[in-house]
Amino acid sequence: MKVSEIRSMGNDQLQELLASTEENFFRLQIQARMERLDVPSELKKNRKLIARILTIQKQRELGLNH
Repeated sequence: MKVSEIRSMGNDQLQELLASTEENFFRLQIQARMERLDVPSELKKNRKLIARILTIQKQRELGLNH
């Protein structure tokens, strides 16, 4: 998901996306510890997406527009 797509979302949509991404990331972590992942890069992608969402939320909170 691109940053421009995330920025175009509303606050409620961002919160829902964050919750679902965190849940998916948690499941992937457990799966990685129990067995081999089919696509190990998914962990990294989810971690980066969570960071992007949190960054955009913080920017909105501080009133910074990029």
